Amino acid sequence: MNARIARVDAFPVCYPVAGRFKFFEGPHGRAGRYSVLVKLTADSGAVGWGQCVPSPRWSYETLESVYYTITRYLAPLLVGANPHDHEAIFQAMNREIAPSFSTGQPVCKAGIDLALFDLAGRLLGQNAAQGWSRRGLGRLSISYTLNPKSIDDIDPMVAEGRAKGYRHFNVKIAPDLAFDLELCRRVKKLVPDGFLWADANGGYDEAAALEAAPKLADIGVAVLEQPLPANRLEGYRRLKQQAALPILMDEGIVSSVELEEFIKLRLLDGVAMKPARCGGLAECRRQIEIVLREGLMFLGSGLSDPDLALAGSLILYGAYGLAYPAALNGCQFLQGSILAQPFAVQDGFLPVPTGPGLGAQVDEAKIPQYLVRDI
Repeated sequence: MNARIARVDAFPVCYPVAGRFKFFEGPHGRAGRYSVLVKLTADSGAVGWGQCVPSPRWSYETLESVYYTITRYLAPLLVGANPHDHEAIFQAMNREIAPSFSTGQPVCKAGIDLALFDLAGRLLGQNAAQGWSRRGLGRLSISYTLNPKSIDDIDPMVAEGRAKGYRHFNVKIAPDLAFDLELCRRVKKLVPDGFLWADANGGYDEAAALEAAPKLADIGVAVLEQPLPANRLEGYRRLKQQAALPILMDEGIVSSVELEEFIKLRLLDGVAMKPARCGGLAECRRQIEIVLREGLMFLGSGLSDPDLALAGSLILYGAYGLAYPAALNGCQFLQGSILAQPFAVQDGFLPVPTGPGLGAQVDEAKIPQYLVRDI
């Protein structure tokens, strides 16, 4: 199709949050899930929406860096481009915002990627996944995230998750190994049949990680995600050689280039996927196909994705038949939505969107109440 992008708009927004999640805690008491909505308008008037989800306590991208990169650097490249020519658009964006070790500003570019998938799908009248020729899942099992401050918090948090229909739990751990072991022990006792997934977010040193892995395995933890900082490659090699638990990378995998290198170096057993981390659906899909080809594990994760970011993750993981509960905790922690029909977890599951594009309809009248005006 000979469509062209006529206009690019970006809206910085903040969703109120409920419950404690360490990556929402900000300076000066400011808390919330900050995000940038991306709106692409074609010359025909068709509209596609995407969403960037920066988390500066998780990576280096901020609300401000994302918003101004889009409005001052990427929008001029997009105007006049064909929304169906995804590869050419990303080549242009990667020239404008260059890489460092890997893709430059992938969280920012992920929002553009989602908006392109949404716009192209709506122009064609098909779902974003239909061009992938895969028969996927209609719904995904969702994991409940636990990030307690004290041991006394664990039982009521698990009870709350169970009351909401969740059957599986993922826990934030590190650096306190004694606390982590008791946390996992308590959760496994309370939910013996649930899939228990521990994510250290790079919080252990090598000695602690090597001690932690077999002890977590004995408790019944299924996988250990990102035990070390992303640049501790020799430590990852030793953990994989130890073979106490499947070792998954997250923060260290931004593009398929380093994923293939790390597989050759025997550093990992799988990847906790995040479209936002690696620049969007197209690149994340390449990574999933590499992992599946190599017989490794992939888990579905997110950055407390709201609305459009959540829709994209559900479509991708559903298309590839995700075999494990997904740690997509936006519905758990976020309050409010800019969608006409917000997503809601039912009996521990979320539906995979099937409508055109990302299958999520934005209600633009809702945006002003979440708009960040002091950017």
